[in-house]
Amino acid sequence: MRLYRLFSFIGLLTACTSCIRIGPYGDKNFNPVTRTINPADVALPEGYKLEAVAQGLTYPSAITFDENGTLYVIEAGYSYGEDFQTPRLVRINADGSKQTILEGDPKTAPWNGVTYRNGYFYIAEGGETAGGNIVRVSRTGERRVLIANLPTMGDHHTNGPVIGNDNYLYFSTGTATNSGIVGEDNFKFGWLKRHPNFHDIPCQDITLTGRNYTEKNVLAEGKVTTGAFLPYGTPSTPNQVIKGQIPCSGAVMRIPLEGGQPELVAWGFRNPFGLLFHNNQLYLTDNGFDDRGSRPVWAAPDFLWRVERGRWYGWPDHAADFSVQPQGQLLASQPNQVPTPLARFGCHSSAVGMDFSDSDAFGYRGEVFVAQFGDQAPDVGKIYQHVGYKVVRVNPGTGVITDFAVNKGRKNGPASRQKSGGLERPVDVKFSPDDRAMYIADFGVMEITKSGPAPKKQTGVIWRITKQ
Repeated sequence: MRLYRLFSFIGLLTACTSCIRIGPYGDKNFNPVTRTINPADVALPEGYKLEAVAQGLTYPSAITFDENGTLYVIEAGYSYGEDFQTPRLVRINADGSKQTILEGDPKTAPWNGVTYRNGYFYIAEGGETAGGNIVRVSRTGERRVLIANLPTMGDHHTNGPVIGNDNYLYFSTGTATNSGIVGEDNFKFGWLKRHPNFHDIPCQDITLTGRNYTEKNVLAEGKVTTGAFLPYGTPSTPNQVIKGQIPCSGAVMRIPLEGGQPELVAWGFRNPFGLLFHNNQLYLTDNGFDDRGSRPVWAAPDFLWRVERGRWYGWPDHAADFSVQPQGQLLASQPNQVPTPLARFGCHSSAVGMDFSDSDAFGYRGEVFVAQFGDQAPDVGKIYQHVGYKVVRVNPGTGVITDFAVNKGRKNGPASRQKSGGLERPVDVKFSPDDRAMYIADFGVMEITKSGPAPKKQTGVIWRITKQ
């Protein structure tokens, strides 16, 4: 994996770019202090300024702007840890006050993305309990479903959307599982009990090797054996063909702006979270495998992809050129050779929302800025120290990743653990319409305890960075 280029003036130890089997860093029982805000606790390149423009949000997950430059945020309505709240579309006024435009049904949470065009907001309703939707919302709050019942009731959800120059709406669906096998880890996530027959769906016909995995049955007594792309407790057989469907898991699809049947764009992703068009080219961030479940994969990075239509990107048998063969190949043959990613992020850094800089007024023109949500260790695997919790910039030509906004301190991590007033879990980055300011959606405090994720309501923040 590529090493991060560090700012010489920061002088602090940053997160690992690979995972080491040593053990969870820190105390899993740590109970974060009440969140404080202090922009001075975040290291930036010289000449840049950070300020908090809105506080007290519950799980903000994405940012957009209207034609007047007004800022809007969506509150997800769900966090890992099975915390269901009310998802919202919220307007952020110039004085930092908040105005709710639309409240959603918690069954449609988490809301994971939003974009705006010509008087309408387009929102990805993640669908943890009832399946994902892409909806259109007017400025006065009227809601219209453009596509419904997307297969995203598992570990990962419906993400996006973005609008291409072809006037199609592009969105992504994450996979139900970590690596293709439904197992005990999905029971811990909560969804296997709700949907015991749910599983990953391929986008095209695939042939299985017949590799199966046996573990303790979490839904009944005894043990259970499960194969790839099959319900929990259903073994596969050699050369078994699983028919492809649309919509499917781990894919990018598109629909007309007015709604309609989905078309496949590309597939073979694990959790394609951040989607972005730049110069008519589609980019996405993809979260790599975790070291969990009956088919754990250790030390897989996250990726930045340039999406080519019709291609398969490796999941569940590859993470770019990082092979998961020691865990057993699931597919008898590859649909195509796996493409090369633009960049590889640190293992478990959770690269999510992103945006390109197109302005010399802000700087770094042509580079993409990526929010890193941060690890969820030990639930996703063991790490040497915390990774993520910052914003990085990527040179798409070279793949070089450089820290841009990172908490000060001797060790990397969220502000609550460092007892500072800096960043917690950045989840989205968007530039203002005039390209002079970068806005960061900070999801808020979510520590990982012995019983799993422990999110804290009303700790979300919207930050703004400008060049002085």
